[in-house]
Formats: sequence, structure tokens, C-alpha cells
Amino acid sequence: MKIALMDSGIGLLAATAAVRRLRPDADLVLSLDPDGMPWGPRTPEDLTGRALAVAEAAAVRRPDALIVGCNTATVHALTALRARLEPQLPVIGTVPAIKPAAAGGGHLAIWATPATTGSPYQQNLIRDFAGGVPVTEVPCWGLAEAVEHADEAAIDAAVSAAAALTPEEVTTVVLGCTHYELVAERIRAAVQRPGRPPLVLHGSAGAVAAQALRRLGEQPAPDAAPDGTLTVLLSGREGALPEPALAYAEGRLLQAVTPAR
Repeated sequence: MKIALMDSGIGLLAATAAVRRLRPDADLVLSLDPDGMPWGPRTPEDLTGRALAVAEAAAVRRPDALIVGCNTATVHALTALRARLEPQLPVIGTVPAIKPAAAGGGHLAIWATPATTGSPYQQNLIRDFAGGVPVTEVPCWGLAEAVEHADEAAIDAAVSAAAALTPEEVTTVVLGCTHYELVAERIRAAVQRPGRPPLVLHGSAGAVAAQALRRLGEQPAPDAAPDGTLTVLLSGREGALPEPALAYAEGRLLQAVTPAR
């Protein structure tokens, strides 16, 4: 089994690590776009063009499924990706975990990029899945960029700023950008209030990995032989994981795998 994941940068690491834990025997293809990143400031049309190019570079390696490991790319490019690649190649998007987070009740905060915060896309998800709970949308200025570059000081500053915008009564935080899952425990520490119940965090990586297996009719096999290979494509060129990826546990997990040739 071979599973590809795509993003402009290292936001796909969380989902990649989740796939690796569920199926250590799966071959992985990571398709990044260092020549075109970041995708967030691009127009939807431009972003879709970049996403299609990155997806097609992965498709050349003949994966069995493709995970779009980016919320922004899912919003703007998922329809085009599926039109281009399915049914031959199943494409799985990444959606913020608002539905399961709201099911737990309590005051919900959604941490997302400024472009996503307040967007019709996110508003529709809130309306459809969180109508019965109070919701605060929190714009996280600069956090995805800081995580992408593993800039510790910038990460701390961005997390602190977003935490200051998060009401004290919040019991659950949705991580609405895949980059944020790489610093989930730092977010937890910043938002957790003394004397309050333990904060609940909801990311998307585990659900996306499980959905990819379901689309393929496969089952988790975490005890399988850890012989899955790793191929990294950088704007279509075979390369190595970007250096900042190794600042995170998810990146270090993948570094130990021998690249496919």
C-alpha cells in the first residue's frame, strides 16, 4: 500500500505520522511545494493551480490514495483535485474537527489562520455542526508561518497572542490548521486555565489517516513490520525532509525511514 500526502510545507507532518502509526508497512510519498509556498496568501485560482501540480507530481509515483494535508488547500482545491484524479486515485481532504468537538458540549474555540477565521467556509461548518454550543473563532496571526520555519520565539509569541483572544470559559479547542497540531501541547499549556477542567484539543490528523484507510478498504495494523518507505518531493523534485521538520516529533519519526528510490 502506498499513500501520498500533499501540502505547501510541513503542515502535512501530523497526518503523515498518523498514517505511519496506523500502518508502519505503508509506503509514503510526501509532495511539498517549497517553490510556491506559502499557499495561504494566493488567490483561490492560483492556489488550485499549485495544488494540482503538487498532486500530479505525487500521482506519478502511483499511490493508492492522496491526502490533502492542508485545510486551506482542501477549501479551495479539493473539488478540482477530485475532478482531475478520481476515481483512479481517491483524494481525502482535511476538515477542522468542529463536529466531534461540538459533540462534547462546552464553550468551543476554533484556532485558525486569519484567512479562514470568519470565512464562509468556517461559518458553514459552525452552523452545520456546532449550533448548540458557544463558539469563539480565534485568528492565529503568524502561527502557521512560525511553525513552518520552526521559529521558537515566533511560535511562542503567536501562541500567546491567540491564547489571549481565547475566553477563559473555553473547554475545547479545535486546531483548524494542520500546522498547529505540531505544537498542540504548547497550545494546551497556553490556554489551560488554573483550576479549570483539563482542556480538550481536537486535531484532524488521526481522522484523516483513518479515512484514507477506509477509502482503500484497509484496516489499521500498528504492529505490522515497520518497513514502509518514504519519498519526499519538493515541487516535483525528489529530495529530503525540510530541516525545520526535524524540530518536531512527527518529523523525527519519519527521518528514521529509508527513502524509496
